[in-house]
Amino acid sequence: MRCIIVEDQPPAQRILRKFIQDVPTLELVDVFSDGIKAMDFLNRETVDLMFLDIHLPKINGLDFLKSMPDPPHVILTTAFSEYALEGYDLNVVDYLLKPFSFQRFLQAVNKVNAKYEYKLFKDDGTPLTEIYVKSSHEHIKVLVKDIFTITSDSDYTEIHLKEKKILSNEPLRHWVEVLGGSQFYQIHKSHVINTKKIDRISGNLVLLSNGAKVPMGRAYKDNFLKSILQ
Repeated sequence: MRCIIVEDQPPAQRILRKFIQDVPTLELVDVFSDGIKAMDFLNRETVDLMFLDIHLPKINGLDFLKSMPDPPHVILTTAFSEYALEGYDLNVVDYLLKPFSFQRFLQAVNKVNAKYEYKLFKDDGTPLTEIYVKSSHEHIKVLVKDIFTITSDSDYTEIHLKEKKILSNEPLRHWVEVLGGSQFYQIHKSHVINTKKIDRISGNLVLLSNGAKVPMGRAYKDNFLKSILQ
């Protein structure tokens, strides 16, 4: 999981860096000392998890979180327990009270990992072959194998099939969580592709069998190519 740290105290940054480095499923993308810089980054890039301190300069962590229309998974970190209830009201994954141990850190991260375990599988372990896409006031059944790309467009996403596209009310992050895994990859902040539909890769473009040309974002390209070309 791609993650960032939003924390203004260097000792706390060092601890989080070390803990993240010790967890193979985590990839630290960047570290920010205030919410304004983090907000600018998240307007351009997508991450899966954010470790967020509450007491920050310029804008506190909770106000920063409230300002985000589509935040990543959030684990709050703070020395003040009185903010726990408000944090959970904002649907944070967990609340780490400083100073916290590696075991407590890992417990919080495992809550996020649990959200990814069902990718392309139902609860009973059988393959996920169909999904229902909420489009306006309807729920439209879509076969997973028929999806070429899922593209973010302003406040909604487009599910591209061979002959048509379906507008979804869900953000791109929802589809990354539901479908992300060995078959579906996010290769750009606005694009998820079905790797079964790849025809070829040329430069910074992925060409699909329906003729679509999907750009690879710089932040996603290396990991995607390593995974797909191994």
